[in-house]
Amino acid sequence: MDVVQYIENFLQSFAAGILTGVIYGLMCVGLTVIFGVMRVINFAQGEFMMLGMYFTYFMFSWLGGYPFFDGLYFPFVLALLAGPVLFGVGNLVHRGLLQKVTGQNASRLEGGGHYAQLVLTFGLALVLQNGGLWLFGSTLVSVPSELSYSAWEMGPLYQDRIIIFINQNQSIAALLALAVVLVFARYMARSRLGKSLRAAADNPEAAVYMGIDVSRAHRIAFGFGVGITAIGGGLLASNAPFQPYIGTDYVIIMYAGVVMGGLGSIRGAFLGGLSIGILQQVSASFLPNQLQNTMIFTCFLLTILLRPQGLFGLRERVA
Repeated sequence: MDVVQYIENFLQSFAAGILTGVIYGLMCVGLTVIFGVMRVINFAQGEFMMLGMYFTYFMFSWLGGYPFFDGLYFPFVLALLAGPVLFGVGNLVHRGLLQKVTGQNASRLEGGGHYAQLVLTFGLALVLQNGGLWLFGSTLVSVPSELSYSAWEMGPLYQDRIIIFINQNQSIAALLALAVVLVFARYMARSRLGKSLRAAADNPEAAVYMGIDVSRAHRIAFGFGVGITAIGGGLLASNAPFQPYIGTDYVIIMYAGVVMGGLGSIRGAFLGGLSIGILQQVSASFLPNQLQNTMIFTCFLLTILLRPQGLFGLRERVA
């Protein structure tokens, strides 16, 4: 294989890594919202992503046969709708479970409630996994899309030899994921609700004195977090097959991206997820599939060693 072929393979992998990494970045943003506001490590985040995938799959199965809903872009609409639906589910989960071990209730528990939070979210992950297995079965499924088999050509870039193929389905999914991140980041920065969430994250006691309902802020943050991650899951549903235990694979990627980018930072989480996607795809061009995660966690450990606050984070965590 000559040098030009190596360059073409690298550019192809890099382009695929950007498209994948943007969706990873969206999911990392959902996770960092929960941690940034609530200071809770949510082990069930991958399972909420899984629910977003199955919501997209079943809604497409039920409605896709009707003429009005059979367009090429209907799966993307359903993926976006998974956000509000899982936002509501997240609110219910917070009201029924997490509210009892977070916020002011956490101060009455051992270790500030952190032990209870870890056990609760881990148990919730197991319940959602096994409940999904019971309801949905173990068969691999995906959302069919004609765009998954179509690609745009870029090139030739060098002497008619370097041509890059950009998958249309992944490209649209990545653009939607980027749009969701930008809209959410602007909303958090400019809206009154966003400011109240940041206040509840920075100093909960002072926020209470300012008239902010910290418990409500935590509930909304949890809903935002799982809803955003569910959108990422819905966008992935037409790119790869999945089953109820797929969340375990992606929650590792999400945590690696959030820590690499910078805990509690929306910008850092997105860029961390983007970096993970690029690393994963580029390493696939010269490493076996079994060693792709090795490259990711090697970079993860180096980041922790050399820059504990993350590649794009500040020394003081921000919401």
